Amino acid sequence: MILTKNSLFTLLLLVFSSSCFAHGVDSNTEHFLTTNEGSAIVPFLYIGAKHMITGYDHLLFLVGVIFFLFRTRDILIYVSLFTLGHSFTLLLGVLAQINMNVYLIDAVIAFSIIYKGFDNLHGFKLLLGKEPSTKIAVLIFGLFHGFGLATKLQDFDLPQENLISNMIAFNVGVEIGQCIALLFVLTLLGFWRRHKSYFAFARTSNTLLMTGGFVLLGYQLTGYFTSL
Repeated sequence: MILTKNSLFTLLLLVFSSSCFAHGVDSNTEHFLTTNEGSAIVPFLYIGAKHMITGYDHLLFLVGVIFFLFRTRDILIYVSLFTLGHSFTLLLGVLAQINMNVYLIDAVIAFSIIYKGFDNLHGFKLLLGKEPSTKIAVLIFGLFHGFGLATKLQDFDLPQENLISNMIAFNVGVEIGQCIALLFVLTLLGFWRRHKSYFAFARTSNTLLMTGGFVLLGYQLTGYFTSL
């Protein structure tokens, strides 16, 4: 499985061509979220998993995080830090009703993609002479990703009855979706890593990752300033 520059670019285009659907909530799900009044563990598990699997911004960041991780132990550590961060702020944001501007929080998430791509290109070492702690960065950005998930749920003014159990179910669903997506990504990367093209196109891949982040950042900032 050898990927060329053209195939990488095509892959990125496919990711962003579906961006209008990535975090979309169909009418049935929206109706359920706004009218459900009881404990609904399974539905919230499903909605959480679906949200993560279609969450291109979260997944692009994770691709950047694991791009140069080859040991299972390292992957588990970094993914766990990201999970810890976004799980905490997801639950905190919804349960404590911490409201944030959706465009600004998504702009930070877009910046996290740029940051990781730049980090993978050793940009900080060239610019600053040293590289910041990647583990701390992943944890901090995980916090912002969690607030991003929380702001999307807050749009639906969820009923307070059984909110805690439903949010825990949603968060578990998010983790299930993340595991499914990571399994798919790691499988593809595993095949690609067997070929020299993986390292040959590493700079191109992370440049494209940063480009995607800049596109998302521009989109979110445009949305913020036009909504003022």
